Amino acid sequence: MGVPAFFRWLSRKYPSVIVNCVEVKPKDVDGNLVTVDPTEPNPNGIEFDNLYLDMNGIIHPCTHPEDKPAPRDEDEMMVAIFEAIDRLLNIVRPRKILYMAVDGVAPRAKMNQQRSRRFRASKESSEKAVEVAKIRAKLEAEGAILPPPKDDSSHFDSNCITPGTPFMDRLSKCLHYYAHNLLNNNPAWKDLKIILSDANVPGEGEHKIMDFIRKQRAQPNHDPNTVHCLCGADADLMMLGLATHEPHFYIIREEFKPNMDRPCELCGVVGHNLQDCQGLERNQEVLPAFSSEVQFIYVRLSVLREYLKRELDMPGLPFPYDFERVIDDWVFMCFFVGNDFLPHLPSLEIREGAIDRLVGLYKKAVYKTGGYLTDNGIASLSRVQMIMSELGIVEDQIFKKRQQTEEMFRARDKAKRKRMKMDRTHKPTRLLGGQYTPAPIRNTNTIVNPRQEIYQQRVESMHTSAAANGSTEQQGVKRTITEADIDSDDEPLPNDEVRLWESGFKDRYYESKFDVTTDNIAFRHKVGLEYVRGLCWVLHYYYQGCASWDWYYPYHYAPFASDFVNIAANPVVFKKGTKPFKPLEQLMSVFPAASKKHVPEPWSRLMFEPFSPVIDFYPEDFKLDLNGKKFAWQGVALLPFVDETRLHKALAPLYPLLTDDEVRRNSLGDDRLYISRYNTSYSFLNGLYDSKANFDSEQSLLADGMRCVVLLAIDNVVCGGSLVSPVRGLQVIRDNKVVCVRLRNNTYPENHIFPTKRLPGAEDPPTILKPQGLSEDMSYKWKPRIGMVPATQVASLGLPGHRMLGHYTHQNRDNGAGQYRAVAPPYVPNNRYNDRNAQQSSRDRRNPGYSTSDYRPPSLFAQSRREQGGYRESNYSRGSRYQDSSSSARSVRGHPPSYHANPSNRTSYERNQPSYQNRNPGYQTYQPHLNRVRIFVYDINRT
Repeated sequence: MGVPAFFRWLSRKYPSVIVNCVEVKPKDVDGNLVTVDPTEPNPNGIEFDNLYLDMNGIIHPCTHPEDKPAPRDEDEMMVAIFEAIDRLLNIVRPRKILYMAVDGVAPRAKMNQQRSRRFRASKESSEKAVEVAKIRAKLEAEGAILPPPKDDSSHFDSNCITPGTPFMDRLSKCLHYYAHNLLNNNPAWKDLKIILSDANVPGEGEHKIMDFIRKQRAQPNHDPNTVHCLCGADADLMMLGLATHEPHFYIIREEFKPNMDRPCELCGVVGHNLQDCQGLERNQEVLPAFSSEVQFIYVRLSVLREYLKRELDMPGLPFPYDFERVIDDWVFMCFFVGNDFLPHLPSLEIREGAIDRLVGLYKKAVYKTGGYLTDNGIASLSRVQMIMSELGIVEDQIFKKRQQTEEMFRARDKAKRKRMKMDRTHKPTRLLGGQYTPAPIRNTNTIVNPRQEIYQQRVESMHTSAAANGSTEQQGVKRTITEADIDSDDEPLPNDEVRLWESGFKDRYYESKFDVTTDNIAFRHKVGLEYVRGLCWVLHYYYQGCASWDWYYPYHYAPFASDFVNIAANPVVFKKGTKPFKPLEQLMSVFPAASKKHVPEPWSRLMFEPFSPVIDFYPEDFKLDLNGKKFAWQGVALLPFVDETRLHKALAPLYPLLTDDEVRRNSLGDDRLYISRYNTSYSFLNGLYDSKANFDSEQSLLADGMRCVVLLAIDNVVCGGSLVSPVRGLQVIRDNKVVCVRLRNNTYPENHIFPTKRLPGAEDPPTILKPQGLSEDMSYKWKPRIGMVPATQVASLGLPGHRMLGHYTHQNRDNGAGQYRAVAPPYVPNNRYNDRNAQQSSRDRRNPGYSTSDYRPPSLFAQSRREQGGYRESNYSRGSRYQDSSSSARSVRGHPPSYHANPSNRTSYERNQPSYQNRNPGYQTYQPHLNRVRIFVYDINRT
């Protein structure tokens, strides 16, 4: 989902949600590689039932990686994809289902965002090629050494990762082979059911997965405690996982590594940008830019639910509190900060705490709304209106605060650049000359008139510095800012004609972004109503499925929160019975003309022929509105929206020109289910082929708790048959024992509502967060859980550790224990116990009866615990002869004065305290936080 910085915000606000993934690597034993045994218990301490792979998050890093050399051809790409799936299988170790979902045809609302991405990627690629050629020509003219230019034919166009292209068709065949190879040749996965949803199945990958989970939950035999693991890096996966209301839902994703160095596009050396490239040094070898292997982390949605349950606690509601409904409201509010289908509201930036602001408004307004914002994926617009009205009141304050923050950052950045510039131009101090020239020690010449000598040298230094900088200015003449070169490094600010922080911003916004007059208030309300329709569409898409395949938001910009006026008066209704685009039709809707090679040749002519009826859909250049942002990727691509009616009319006469292979790629298909001979359903499914049933005949199937409808598949490999690998170099699968069928979820009426609630019998996993309201003793005993399950390791101390303790502790000195007892502890700055010998001699002089064993210097740990307001007295008072273990000696803070006034309630030492202090003024009584033990601390400052 298009929510920039959402994962970073969530991991910082709720840190316990993230946990590192434990991965067992293959080991080299006597020269033999011992692979991982997936049948063993999961090293993370939790067993997963189902693993869902959002394949686009795997395909992109494997086909065009940014941190290692790219594969040489498509065969290497497919092998890299196989290896990535194998690694995830060995980490997660699912026991029931592996679901591989590839993005299919998306709804129109998402196609507009895909169109923007692909046009922008094509434009950036062409601009980067021109820039590289320009810098190469300049460096070659200067005689710089450069590697030979890259062959353009080897460039991988990432736009081919779109449904309908030949690349995606080959990927489907390769994954079909992978499923057969895994179940036939790897006994560890013999009981696993594999589901493949390729690019011919309509829908985005993650939403196809959610649709599968949603419909399985609706079955009466579904296990409410199924443990799900979804692999993907998109932020919307966390929203979708919460929307399922499944108690055991985890997300596995790659660990985010910011500020990774990338090689220069020209010379291939890491450490500088393209603009700073100076070529290679003579005989310099360009090494490939390898990086460490990516690591995985788990996102525990059960822990996120714990955080949200505390943050969204609202006591005293005028209606029953339902946490599951509150979760749905929180997910709905996150849509306002951005998603793949709508632009975010101008006043909401997640980096500015937009979600926290919305939560605050929600917790105040919910007492007035009389209920929750959503119900089973349907929004209550009258209640949404109340929150938007509250947000609209503070919009101008948000914009002013944003401008102040940006000015502060610019001033800070300017000062930083100025310091860096001064550091770069700073010259080492020149030694004084004249009479102050360094001379041998024996030279005893006296300095005559030192003031005049220093003044003369200062004047000479000023003239020398001015000459070196090429300046002809005279002393006493004030320089301009340009002459002082103070702002020369400032980056030009983006042209922002709206100026949201100034009064009248709404008029300027609609005039600039929508090209409407300032008095057209009705248009503003119309944009607000259309945006509300979009919010309802997104909510339905997350909780019930796609409400309409052809709806989309018809503007490039969002309205203001104050423009949501009387939104409940217009009920939101979507047209029923809409159908998705076909794959090749989507290619014509999202591809620029530069990617025409992935489109059938008769159709591609429409992209560049001057008399094409839809030539305006494929502009060679377009405007990129930064919209007040700094970077190009944050801007808005002002592309024309595709008119569906015009496109279909232009394509209609060209359909007969498609080849049989192109017709097959343009069709919509079904998921495929793969089961090995060890599964209990194998004989039933294989019997469907033996009986030569009709290919369109649907059969109900219940396999290990999974209920679905199956049909025969045309690409099924007969029992005992062979399957040739579509990847060069991989083995042929012989004596096949895997059956493949088409899979469809159970159908429901079009107006069916899937309840968004916890299922009966669902049990929450053990809590992770520290319980609230613990007593002081229980709070101290509580230990955080680091990892997926409680830690079982027990700390132990070896002989070196015992020797170190003997070196730094001074217990049992009277009986001569500890061979290092005479060695002083390491020096710590400002520690009054460093000079132990001086303290000991002072004590001996002032208190002859004092014994060495009486002195118990608090350890550094005890000192830090006291500074934090609490400590364990056993860390520094164990063995003290002044410690009384009786209950009466444990004076707890909070006792009344009468308690301490009673002599019987005090220890023998407390009763003798005044006389001891009179005889030893250098000692002070330390009052620890718990007041359990009296500790004497010697003050060396009073010696």
